[in-house]
Amino acid sequence: MPKGKPENLKPFTTDREKPLTKTLSIRVSESTYQEVKSKDNPGEFCRQAIQKALDEDKHEQDNK
Repeated sequence: MPKGKPENLKPFTTDREKPLTKTLSIRVSESTYQEVKSKDNPGEFCRQAIQKALDEDKHEQDNK
């Protein structure tokens, strides 16, 4: 018999354009960890920061 609340067993749904299906783990310093964790939504903050860096990198590559 599964433990936990039955509502937690329902399939996860999202209204995002691209569903978040993969996990990415990185190592950071203690100060960076604390700063990110202090954000209202640390996961979304990291996703936006990574996407911004990827977009800037792509833009630089396109201009070479």
